[in-house]
Amino acid sequence: MPSDAVTSVPSPERPRSPLMLDLIELLRLSGPVVLSRLGIMVMGLTDAIVVGRFSAEQLGFHAMAWAPSSVFVTMTVGLLVGAQVMTSRAIGAGRPHDTGAVLRRGLVYAFWIGMASAVSLALLGPPLLHAVHLPKALADGATAPMIVFSLSLPLYALTVVLSFWLEGLSRPGPVTIAMWVANAVNLAVNLLLVPGTFGLPALGAVGGAWATFVARAALLIMLAVYVLRLKDARALGIFDKPARDLPASIEQRRIGYGAGASNFFEVAAFAGMSLVAGWIGGLSVAAWAVVINVAAVIFMLPLGISTATSVQVGRAFGSRDPAGMTRAGWVAFAFTAVVGLVAALLLFPLRELVASAYTADPGAIALIAPALALTCLFLAPDAVQVVAAQALRARGEVWIPTITHLISYGVIMGPLAWWLAIPMGLGVNGIVWSVIVTSFVSMAFLLGRFRMLDVKDRGLAG
Repeated sequence: MPSDAVTSVPSPERPRSPLMLDLIELLRLSGPVVLSRLGIMVMGLTDAIVVGRFSAEQLGFHAMAWAPSSVFVTMTVGLLVGAQVMTSRAIGAGRPHDTGAVLRRGLVYAFWIGMASAVSLALLGPPLLHAVHLPKALADGATAPMIVFSLSLPLYALTVVLSFWLEGLSRPGPVTIAMWVANAVNLAVNLLLVPGTFGLPALGAVGGAWATFVARAALLIMLAVYVLRLKDARALGIFDKPARDLPASIEQRRIGYGAGASNFFEVAAFAGMSLVAGWIGGLSVAAWAVVINVAAVIFMLPLGISTATSVQVGRAFGSRDPAGMTRAGWVAFAFTAVVGLVAALLLFPLRELVASAYTADPGAIALIAPALALTCLFLAPDAVQVVAAQALRARGEVWIPTITHLISYGVIMGPLAWWLAIPMGLGVNGIVWSVIVTSFVSMAFLLGRFRMLDVKDRGLAG
């Protein structure tokens, strides 16, 4: 061997920076959660497409029935988000056995929330439809599917707690698999009941609502069986009656109160947009239903990221790591903004194709395609604001996101939508412009508050 030969020594792998590690963890957690959240919306998308291809009129009935139901669905998610936050905090603090108590409290809480929601929607929803000056045919057609939607709300509430608990444990994969199996069930029942196959009567919008009921029941059964069969179920305290812990119970509900109220303001405002569209005309209701359904499907991406962000920030909170909370938050905000921009760039050239997937009605397509083009403008800020709100809650900031959503969605968006759509004559496009303005306002408020907490924590550390 020549004397000047150099033995090759592999250079040591450069250690990854904390920012890169946070991004990798965000991607690892958010991937399955995004797929799970997409599964939720694909279920609604399937209902809308099957019903819409059957009849544009029935799609209007389905959309108007779903609008008030979505208020209860989204508020339920918010009220129960404490199960996810408290689970991730317990893991961060090194107390996995405490997560069983979080789950048991959450299931009891979910049962009563689901029952109250079902009774409220069934009793108050139909009279409300007839009291807000909608065309009588539209209100009558939406009544039956709304009542069917109400029946599945208790099932849905229980699935939310089970899903949040598993995600708080950083085990989102089984939730994703169960959700997509439930989607297959939903599609099969839709194709059976909506157009009426194998000699069954065509149920239209009512058939779509029953498909949702069956799919939610299937999802609940799958998640419950999985949780009960976990190998470490006893170590997680699932079968142990939790000791009475009033502060923990109050904190779990407190987180939910803020998120539930926040979600209520936001989803109620969007449901109100359906009312504004109804004042314009039945075809506008169908057009807005498509626009908001497409936006909601895309919204599942940042919603999934927000869950992963909540878990990361919650762990840092539980381990008393302010720098970790700051880093996890801003990495997530930047990543989410990129995701929103990419979604907008994809939707814009495909807007007419997307519109034609929902309906073959030329009049409806003429309303939907321009509105989808405008929708591209709010995808990024709307994405960032939901992630920022969830990061603040995981950080212990419960009521600022709620106040922000009250101002943005409760005070600004509704009146602005009415003014632009009707007095200004912009129609459905006016409704979309109101969402654009509101999304930027909400994002600015929430990012500003997160930055204020960063500065405060640095001051305390100094």
